Amino acid sequence: MHAPLLHHLISTAAARAPEAAALRMGEATLAYRYLADAVEAFGGGLVRLGLARGARVAVWLDKRFETVIACFGAAAAGGAFVPINPVLKPAQVGHILTDSGAHVLVTSPERLAGLAETLAACPGLRHVALTGEARESVSASQPFAVHAWDEILSAGAGGHRVIDADMAAIFYTSGSTGRPKGVMLSHRNMVAGARSVAHYLENRADDVLLAALPLSFDAGFSQLTTAFAVGARVALLNYLLPRDVLNAVAREHVTGLTAVPPLWAQLAQLTWPAGVGEHLRYFANTGGHMPRAILERLRARLPAARPYLMYGLTEAFRATYLPPEEVERRPDSIGKAIPNAEVLVLREDGSECAPGEPGELVQRGALVGLGYWNDPERTAERYRPLPAGVGAPGATLPEIAVFSGDTVRRDEDGFLYFIGRRDETIKTSGYRVSPTEIEEIFHATGLIGECAAFGLPHETLGHYIAVIVTPSSANVDDDATFVATLTRECRLRMPAYMVPARIEPRQGALPRTPNGKIDRKALFETLWKMDGCADAVRVK
Repeated sequence: MHAPLLHHLISTAAARAPEAAALRMGEATLAYRYLADAVEAFGGGLVRLGLARGARVAVWLDKRFETVIACFGAAAAGGAFVPINPVLKPAQVGHILTDSGAHVLVTSPERLAGLAETLAACPGLRHVALTGEARESVSASQPFAVHAWDEILSAGAGGHRVIDADMAAIFYTSGSTGRPKGVMLSHRNMVAGARSVAHYLENRADDVLLAALPLSFDAGFSQLTTAFAVGARVALLNYLLPRDVLNAVAREHVTGLTAVPPLWAQLAQLTWPAGVGEHLRYFANTGGHMPRAILERLRARLPAARPYLMYGLTEAFRATYLPPEEVERRPDSIGKAIPNAEVLVLREDGSECAPGEPGELVQRGALVGLGYWNDPERTAERYRPLPAGVGAPGATLPEIAVFSGDTVRRDEDGFLYFIGRRDETIKTSGYRVSPTEIEEIFHATGLIGECAAFGLPHETLGHYIAVIVTPSSANVDDDATFVATLTRECRLRMPAYMVPARIEPRQGALPRTPNGKIDRKALFETLWKMDGCADAVRVK
């Protein structure tokens, strides 16, 4: 059976093997036929609430059955789901809700209780769907209606008619400037990505994939779509410690594990449970470069597991992978384009680079997204027509591709190697973080005069976050006290991955360029020279 729409991945798997396990959470298991029914019912419930075609449904939950049902149910209704990282603070949740114009929010009673002030500033929000029954934390004056989970499911199936080119999801990701921006992905993007990844990973119905990454990541959500494409099982995991991941791998007899470099670095230092190597068929890395030493340790501990090194863009869902048989020869390569995609290396003038020549990574094909939500200017910067002569031979209509902003080179055999980013995005712990967003939060504390945030290379994190900051005129604390106070404020206002690892206080104004802007290049060079110095004030 063909599955042209995202939610059809589940219904198709249910038609093949209705009693097969689709999801497992703790001791609970949900079979494909029950998951398919719940997705259709939730979609029908959203339509009954008045959800229009293309309207946004935000989902702010940890990993649980309801999270999966709500996301795929929104797609089944003809809307677009907006998964929100559960570690975000209310201010960041509010930005996503407001920016996306979410019509419905799906969350838990506990999470809703902390959003009272935030939701009052979200004019587009009309309905909140709660897991469970509790409503006592909701004020009667709120401009939205609150619905229990079972109430939504009781409406029955039904949704708007959509096609595979319609938007299915918005994934929020940070860039070099401003707050996180929403990447719009179509049903076609996500289904093509699921089939492509399942193909090169050789996934099959008896696989068990561990969902350790946040479902708000394209790579994290891909664990669901990849598994559903072949009728495999996904074990949902909300973990506190790296040891929890290994315990889940052993307990669930996981066959495929995908993680980001910082987590792999932690896992590589642990003693793995006996017998894991007998069922773990592959491990995959995404979200940044896997340090060679960590890769070698993992391969030594899991000699039978096939390693997949991957590179992806949220703007195109997935991009490249390195086949396991090439890892020994090319451990620093990001591989070649995934099936049903093409990756080009282009010069500034749009012509293709020669082997070994650095150029911009440009991706074309069915996985290229729909652009940035409600942001035509940034969309035009990243999603652009391919130059004449590049792309499909003889085509007369312009073909839109994703110009990544990443500089890569291609070797004589066609394998790609990452060099760096053109913009200032910080990639840390698998997250893309905007320096501007960090700086805005620092300014919001009222404790500083000026600041500039940077990412500096780190072996396992990819980058660590460093901020140069001047105190406000009213702040007379010594440097250590000033840094400690700022750190406390950061931990209150930021998710953990965004909290700077280093805060460098300075007296007086920061250096300026001739046009009056903060001289970021000079500050970065200063940090680079100081990196590792004993007199740097660092966050413990």
